[in-house]
Formats: sequence, structure tokens, C-alpha cells
Amino acid sequence: MPHLLVTAMPFAGHVRPMTAVAGALLDRGHRVTAYTGAAYADAFDELGCEVVLWRDARDFDEHSISDTFPATGLPGRFGMLADLHDLFIGTAPGQVEDIVAAHERAPFDAIVGDVLAVGSGLAAEVLGLPWATVSLVPLSLHSQDLPSGGLALHSDQTWIGRVRDAVLRAMMPSPRESIERAYRAARKACGLGPGRPFGEAIYAEALVLATGSPRLELSRNDLPDSVEFVGNLEPRGRPMGALPLWAETLVDEPRPVVLVTQGTFDTDPENLLQPALDGLANDHVRIIATTAGRDVGDRVPPNARLVDFIAFPPILRHVRVGVTNGGWGGVLEMLANGVPLVVAGGSLDKPEVAARVAWSGAGIDLRTGRPRPIRLRNAVRQVIREPSFREHALEIAEEFRQLGGAPRAAESIERVLLLR
Repeated sequence: MPHLLVTAMPFAGHVRPMTAVAGALLDRGHRVTAYTGAAYADAFDELGCEVVLWRDARDFDEHSISDTFPATGLPGRFGMLADLHDLFIGTAPGQVEDIVAAHERAPFDAIVGDVLAVGSGLAAEVLGLPWATVSLVPLSLHSQDLPSGGLALHSDQTWIGRVRDAVLRAMMPSPRESIERAYRAARKACGLGPGRPFGEAIYAEALVLATGSPRLELSRNDLPDSVEFVGNLEPRGRPMGALPLWAETLVDEPRPVVLVTQGTFDTDPENLLQPALDGLANDHVRIIATTAGRDVGDRVPPNARLVDFIAFPPILRHVRVGVTNGGWGGVLEMLANGVPLVVAGGSLDKPEVAARVAWSGAGIDLRTGRPRPIRLRNAVRQVIREPSFREHALEIAEEFRQLGGAPRAAESIERVLLLR
């Protein structure tokens, strides 16, 4: 029975889809060990996985990352670079130590790594093991057809667009150089040579399982053959929030239902939740909003229902529009149910997510993480009014279904890593 290590950064948005992969591998008779932070041990344990916790890697609370890594959490591109430098690359040598120690106790046959658990690939290299990447964020693989990552620009294959992209790539070497230095230092700490550039090295050469679908990928002609889209990875185990009693009334709700969510990370209600409540307060809609446990005070209109967390699947069949800050997992879950979107992406990879949703035709990109209430209201009205948004979302949902999700991912892992 092959023994597979499945790694997940200790974020809810990473753990939940990786439980889908782990569960699918267990269904196929494999022995699975999960490597993640202490807060998410139970999510894998209840599936029947063995669990290895972050120990040499410095564990953290996703709701207060700056307590552990003070330089992180800043807005914009420089905040994202700090997250890469300190959180993702900085913890990689510790991840390798943990994985190597676990391998010495019970050897692995292959590693299936969260793309942002940078130690996964380094550990595979140290141990000489086959390795696959699961991309739980939009693909950031370098392309001659796309502008530099982090700018949230659409693909433009005209000669003007190609010149724009070439100029932008040439103008932005410095941040990349800083990340490359940090990555080379991490490799050196693991006893490894310089290796591939960081932007390539986080992706396994043998197999990249990309969440999402071709319709959500910006147009490019140089996508590697190793990339396989798998659609949405539906989490295994208990849902994050219980279903409130009022949810049963949604089937008879005469007003369009608008779901507002800021996910579980970067959840300041003043960014998106409060603008949505203010902007939609007088519209003929039913608002369902998740707060992630944050206090929103008393500015809650009568047409809104607030809950800390909620299980999405039973709710989404009634939702007309999803309003989101662009967390990739939540976006995929809503699109998998044919729900069109209004996206306010302001930090990390969220502007890239928003750009992809707009590119696909399944929603509107507000191009800010903190929209004005009137602008958000107008976008929601437009999505409700124009059927093309819903039509594109349903087409993406069907594409996800055909791509196969976690069972397809498990089959590919077997074919590429275990049956070589």
C-alpha cells in the first residue's frame, strides 16, 4: 500500500481543499499522512489520515499572523512580498526538517504538496521522492503571453498588449530578486544548491494539479503539459459552520438572495462586509453575510442575516449573487454552484482572482478591496439584471463537473507518481 504525504499550509482555505485530495487518495486504498498546523490536525484525523504537525516549522494562527511574523499583513504588493519572504519561504527549512523526520519514522513513497507549502518540494528533493503540486491559488507560472503577476491585468494578445507586458516585466526585477535571494538561502539551509527560480520551483515538474478551469485561466499559449485542471476540490469532513434554522426559509424567499463573504483571512468588516450592508440596505434583496467572528456593530439592515460561519452547499442553491473579497476557494465553491460574482479583491492574490472572474464573464471585478457602497450596490444590481453573468457561471460549473475534482486528482497522482 503506497504511503503518501499530503501537505497543507495551516489556513482554512488551504486545508479544506487538501482534505478533498487526502480523502480521494484514502478512497483508492492509499495510506495518507497529512502535514499541517496544530489548528487543523482534526480536519485530517477525522478522515483517517495520520497527522504530522508543524514543529521545526514555526506554526501560527491564521487570524493573527503578524503576532508570529511581524512584517506580514501589509496591504498591496509589498505586503504580498513580505508574506512570501517570511511566511512561505521562511518556514520552508523547518517544514523540510519536520518532513524528513516523519519520513525516517515511516517512509513516504511520494509527496502531494500545497503549492504554498514551499517545504514540500524541497523535502521531495532532499529525500529523492516523486512530488506533485496542488495549486490552491491561481496559477502564477511565468508566461511570455501575460503581464507580471500581482498586477491583476487581463491578457492582451495584440501587439500593444505584448509591448505592455514586456515593459512591465522589465520594470519589476527588484522584488523578484529579493524573493530569489530568500529562496536560495532556504535551499542552502536544506543542503541544496541554487535550483530553479522560485516562481518555477514551487511547481512540480511532473504534475501540477490546478484548481479552477481553463475558462478561468487568462489566455496563454505556453501552459506546460504537466498542468492538469481539476475544477473545484470539495472539502471532506465537517462543514465550518452549522446551518441556522432560518436557512430553511430560503426556499420560499421571494427576494434575490445575496451572499456576502470575506472568507476566514483578512476579515476586517469595514473592507467589504459593511459596504455591502450599507449599499444593499434599501434594495429588494435578502442579504446573508458571514462575519468570521468579527463584530460589525449595529449597522445591520433589516434585510440582512449575519452568521459567523455557514456551510455553503445548502445555501448556494438559493443564492442569486455572491459578493466576495476574492478568496480562491470561496470563489470556486460559488462558481461550482453556478453563482455569478461581484469581487472586491484588494490583497495577496485576490486582485488576480477578481481579474479572472471578470475575464470569464461570470462576474464583475470592482478593482478595489474596499468598494464604496453605491458602487457595490450597482454591481450587484447589474449581475441580477443581466442574465449573461449567470449563464457564464453555469458554464463554468459544468466545466468543473467534467474536470472531475478530487477523484480526478487522485487518479492523476497515481498515474504520474506511483505508476512510473
